[in-house]
Amino acid sequence: MNILVVEDDRTIASGLTYSLQQEGFQTILCYTAASAKTAIEQQLSDIDLCLLDLSLPDGSGYDLCKLAKDKRDIPVIFLTAFDDEVNVVMGLDMGADDYITKPFRIRELQSRINSVLRRYKHKSPAKSLMHLGDVQVDTVNGKVRKGGNEIFLTALEYRLLLVFVNHIGQIITRTQLLDRIWDVGGDFVNDNTLTVYIKRLREKLEDDPGQPVLIKTIRGMGYKAGD
Repeated sequence: MNILVVEDDRTIASGLTYSLQQEGFQTILCYTAASAKTAIEQQLSDIDLCLLDLSLPDGSGYDLCKLAKDKRDIPVIFLTAFDDEVNVVMGLDMGADDYITKPFRIRELQSRINSVLRRYKHKSPAKSLMHLGDVQVDTVNGKVRKGGNEIFLTALEYRLLLVFVNHIGQIITRTQLLDRIWDVGGDFVNDNTLTVYIKRLREKLEDDPGQPVLIKTIRGMGYKAGD
């Protein structure tokens, strides 16, 4: 989790970045509006939250907030020494998600950061397209495609595939598979039935079902999807 910290007071900045790093965050530290602008233009895709001082020697946190928000819907918290309503309202109107007035306790700031990040996580749309090799799963429309062609699966085959695409690279035991798909749609699934459905899934998805690469058997352990 990367946080852009823009603070011209080097003492505050040093203590702030140290505390955030102790909490497991990575920080990108800027002391000026100019360096922060460069970071936003070049590294915004790697930044998860912006922590912006409102008053900077060569600019304003307002301008940096607008720049970041215009490029991406990213959480922004203002650090301000001004406790008057005008500055607070102006910052929120510009799209800031929260503000905190200096001096502040680091625990309070961390709580604000975690709260804002949770809000963004909840409002982010669920991932609708998932991939397993050259197989694409459209979870919104319940469609599966391979090489641009739609693959028709039964309801149970589709549920089984979803388990695999949600655990790519992980070994899944037969018991875990049975727990996830058993009787979800009124279907009775036992160990032998599971073997049949995995065979059918491979026949529909694999280039060579006899030498599967999408859904591999891990002898004595279970199955693994992908690499």
